[in-house]
Amino acid sequence: KDKQIISVVTCFSILEDLVTELGGDRVSIINLVGRNSDAHIYQPKPSDAVAIANADLVVMNGLGFEGWVSRLLDNNGYAQKRLVASRRVKPLITDDDVDPHAWQSLRNIRIYVDNITEILVEISPEFKDEFEQHNKRFKKKITLLEQDLTKQISIIPKNKRIVVTSHDAFAYLGREFDIQFIAPMGFSTESEPTASDVANLIDQINSQGVKALFVENISNPRLLQQIASETGISIGGNLYSDALGDTS
Repeated sequence: KDKQIISVVTCFSILEDLVTELGGDRVSIINLVGRNSDAHIYQPKPSDAVAIANADLVVMNGLGFEGWVSRLLDNNGYAQKRLVASRRVKPLITDDDVDPHAWQSLRNIRIYVDNITEILVEISPEFKDEFEQHNKRFKKKITLLEQDLTKQISIIPKNKRIVVTSHDAFAYLGREFDIQFIAPMGFSTESEPTASDVANLIDQINSQGVKALFVENISNPRLLQQIASETGISIGGNLYSDALGDTS
């Protein structure tokens, strides 16, 4: 095996993208939960255990997001490095539930970026300069995106910044940009919303004058279609919550 290349297993596509950006040619990645797929309800395959057994590094989100991965690591007695990418992030907590979607904050993503860079340097210190250059370049992109978003969102009055989507995945983003996200499902897509959850949401949509609903790329759109037809509000497009979309 090429000792110059760090073999990394990432749990889902957002982490895969971060490691690709930060590791460049020095990493070879096997990603477990693919694009447009839901990591909350993922069922690991035998090939995942093999990939982990052969990896130098396993990168997971943590905060209870991919509970299945700790079973995979423990069953295999995995002895190499593992990184909880959300390390040092201050999580949002609602009713004692930790919101795992910390990457939805540009402030937090900088912490993820530093955590990933740090562990890559630890594994291959001879490429420290290269990894740190990637880190700087990527953080510059984050800052530009942040400035652009701040400018665009500032045009929208605060009481109109209301987004309805499938599950509660955007609270970190909402906090950063003063956007109110409302959803029939909680932090995980595993739980089905009750009829009264949906009825309350419809009341809230009607009373707050919400203008559009957004379907998540990982979720079955059926529930939002039902809400759209009951409120007469159109579906405005796709939001990317827990997975990236296909590359064009």
